[in-house]
Amino acid sequence: MGMGMIMQTKQLSKTYKKKEVIAGVNMSVQQGEIYGFLGPNGAGKTTVMRMVTGLVQPTSGEIELFGEKQTPGTYEWMKRMGSIIEYPIFYDHLSAHANLELHCEYMGYYDKAAIANALELTGLSDVDRGKPVKHFSLGMKQRLGIARAICTKPELLILDEPVNGMDPSGIRELRDLFRMLSKEYGMTLLISSHILQEIEQLADTIGVINHGRLIEEVSMERVRERQNEYVEVTVTDSKQAVLVLEDKLAIANYKVMGQGAIRIYDPGVTPVELNRLLVQHDIGVESLNKKSRSLEEYFLGLIEGGSGHVVEAD
Repeated sequence: MGMGMIMQTKQLSKTYKKKEVIAGVNMSVQQGEIYGFLGPNGAGKTTVMRMVTGLVQPTSGEIELFGEKQTPGTYEWMKRMGSIIEYPIFYDHLSAHANLELHCEYMGYYDKAAIANALELTGLSDVDRGKPVKHFSLGMKQRLGIARAICTKPELLILDEPVNGMDPSGIRELRDLFRMLSKEYGMTLLISSHILQEIEQLADTIGVINHGRLIEEVSMERVRERQNEYVEVTVTDSKQAVLVLEDKLAIANYKVMGQGAIRIYDPGVTPVELNRLLVQHDIGVESLNKKSRSLEEYFLGLIEGGSGHVVEAD
């Protein structure tokens, strides 16, 4: 995967006004990966990112970046990192190009070609060169924020909800861009979102945060292995059907869903066999489907009581 750990937090905590908003977070981001940082709005994603980028001091715990423990006043690593946290703020009266020039100067990064390159990568190179940023749409500002974050060619890119305000085609373009930055430029990306679909096609690793605690950190490969297929059968008499399943097919791994539906998580059972057996025992089969447990369900299981997003906004 690369060269080990690029970012690590140990028991990272933050208290505001006696309320612990981040509690003992241990995160590990490997070099070269795309790390999806998932959780509902208000779960603490932004606060963690603000601590990692040095915008906010932790109350306790530590942060290691590029193998070095961070102490207040060590900002050497800033040059190796690019970020968007919350809504990017620009010099509104200036053009996209001028904004990036100022940023590069501020970062001590002098490479004129990098600015044009960043604008091209984010789909902004066709924008009228003199157009002030105040006339940009939300989606364009978001793209400019990403351009600013990548124009200094950072090793680590930290993006807080980067597809805010984007339409579906814009989201797709950015997803492709993030993949390319990872594969071709070798950047490591830490991307937060409260919408699972944005992250699942992209991430190598996922960290799930809720109420300020990291409740899961797992490789997407492992998650996909857990995405077991199942057969869902709807019958006229589920009590009777369960007896048949246990007795005749020796199935223990099933779940009764209500309204006559039963999910069977046994890979050895074919729908044909199941149908035949139930009908033989005078149990009416109303429907029979092979399905796979989605990532959505997996995360909703982790975070109680979600809605269509990973979890509803608060």
